[in-house]
Amino acid sequence: MIKVEKKNQQEFTVKVEEKEYNVGLDDEYWQDLTGGKITKEELIEKSFKFLLEREPKESILPRFNLRIINQYFTEFKEEIRKL
Repeated sequence: MIKVEKKNQQEFTVKVEEKEYNVGLDDEYWQDLTGGKITKEELIEKSFKFLLEREPKESILPRFNLRIINQYFTEFKEEIRKL
């Protein structure tokens, strides 16, 4: 189960079972990926589902900006836009 909580406009806490992550997401990148069609929380949840399909939760950085995912998984932007 993935739970996303908003700390402020650009920072979120994500809980996956007992693990907790701090995730940054700026408005420009959110608009680029979603066109504003889904909330930031929904985008982060979908992004974590994407990550968890590719690596164990223990391998996910405890603190990161959503932009960094595309550096590790070049298909991220294309895949997330389909969702």
